[in-house]
Amino acid sequence: MKWKSWSLLLALLLALGVLLAACSGDEPADSDEGGTDDGNTEEPAESEDTEGTEEDAEASAGGDGLAADQTFDINIRTEPPSLHPGLASDTTSGAVLDQIFEGLMRINQDGEVEEAMAESYEVSDDLLTYTFHIREDAVWSNGDPVTAGDFEYAWKWVLNPDNADTDYAYQLYIIKGAQAAKEEGASIDDVGVTAKDEKTLEVVLEQPTPYFLDLTAFYTYYPVNQKVVEGAADWAQNVTDTYVTNGPFLIESWAHKDQIVLKKNTEYWDADTVKLETINMYMIDDENTSLEMFNNGELDWAGDPTDALPLSAIPSLKADGSLNISPLAGVYYYAFNTEAEPFNNVNIRKAFALSINREGIVQSITQREEIPAMALVPPSIWEESEEGYFKDNDVETAKEYLATGLEELGLEELPAISLSYNTSEAHAAIAQAVQDMWRQNLGVEVTLNNEEWNVYLDSMGSGNFQTGRMGWLADFNDAINFIEIFQSVGGNNYTNWEDEEYSDLIEQSRTEIDPDARKEILKQAEAIFMEDMPIAPVYFYTNSWLSQDYVKDLEVSGLGGVQFKWAYLAEE
Repeated sequence: MKWKSWSLLLALLLALGVLLAACSGDEPADSDEGGTDDGNTEEPAESEDTEGTEEDAEASAGGDGLAADQTFDINIRTEPPSLHPGLASDTTSGAVLDQIFEGLMRINQDGEVEEAMAESYEVSDDLLTYTFHIREDAVWSNGDPVTAGDFEYAWKWVLNPDNADTDYAYQLYIIKGAQAAKEEGASIDDVGVTAKDEKTLEVVLEQPTPYFLDLTAFYTYYPVNQKVVEGAADWAQNVTDTYVTNGPFLIESWAHKDQIVLKKNTEYWDADTVKLETINMYMIDDENTSLEMFNNGELDWAGDPTDALPLSAIPSLKADGSLNISPLAGVYYYAFNTEAEPFNNVNIRKAFALSINREGIVQSITQREEIPAMALVPPSIWEESEEGYFKDNDVETAKEYLATGLEELGLEELPAISLSYNTSEAHAAIAQAVQDMWRQNLGVEVTLNNEEWNVYLDSMGSGNFQTGRMGWLADFNDAINFIEIFQSVGGNNYTNWEDEEYSDLIEQSRTEIDPDARKEILKQAEAIFMEDMPIAPVYFYTNSWLSQDYVKDLEVSGLGGVQFKWAYLAEE
């Protein structure tokens, strides 16, 4: 493409960002995300003859005195699509759910899985049976004890075929009988999840799964209070008596499309660790506005993982040293609707994928040290993914694929195609650059279609698109988390692509316990995927954010999540 014309486009976009800076903020998080790296600072118990002094508070906070007001303000940008753990499938919802619910395990500050609702567990010699012991002091926000039956009920609810919108049901398929119950009409009673008594949960797996404990920290595996929610279909739609949770925080109020207010859960089993008293989660759908609020002290955090920073501000933030950047296991991509012409043709898909200048996008638009993506699995998981399966910005090869595809479709030229994205300054800037690339490199007219996040998800899920922006952040640190998305149509696979050999390899990987052999199987699957190109990967994510100096022990996960259990505000 003509770099000069794209540079002019970029200059206009950045100038617009500067003009809007006085009155505008960023993108909703791009996918379902999983655990975080946040860590635990235990408060030492006071002896009977010691008063709760400021010195005690300072010691418990790791050396920084606690501020008197422990109110934390953050922007989550949009309305969470669902605050039902069994229905949620996006990072905005996950960012809320991870504070108000808790699973058997939790990912700590060191990125390691540790006991949470489960006080302890045992694993059988064949690595197939896990026995979890629920804490005696684990209670729901209404005072009910958290029971093993609550976990069994929640997981089997997700696997019940009558509950059709459980996009993350496949995360439970490592459990014996789970997939058969969800997809093949087998009895839900045969699923390998059993409450042996009120505080003992037994889980039998289909095969040894090294990342199973990590999965139990993910929100699809959260329990729900069976006694309260059973028979109440709309229990998670508003804050009522039926919205009962078990995490370190509670929802005090939920003003839809405006603000969620969380309060510390004083009945939480590890409440002594929790320092924040209030978390205000604002829904400001403009990155310039949220940055301005941060600069004015109205927000304590700006940017990832719940918000984003204005593109026009990135260079100055990097220059003054205030911008934090860390690796993130995630991929930004354009999904092709493989059931709709012309993207039902593999050569057309390849032409569009190869004619994107990824290096130009990450250097001149996003500017957050992202890595151009020519593969599916991020290099934080597989280092070789930095090189990928094809050359970046390979316009000549793209034109060859285009010519072959047009011949196969019986067309002289491509009709105009639609490129969809959800509301965000960054998504818009990238889409406009890609629009220009495809026009210059392939001679195709591209119309842009922008929709608000919830509407956008509906459009993508119903196949009402030709090519659309998507992103995927790891739920757990394993390559299969990216590869299994596309095993079958539906759920989080918006491409409508599936392949029998690809699916068979995924199933083989599930029973392979040798790490090297398992990786080779998954690499074969990725190679099939990239040869068929149902998506055009663009870049591998990074986290980028700003934090007020007084915010302590709040770390951003390499998996794209954040937890506030260990965070606190220090005296200024």
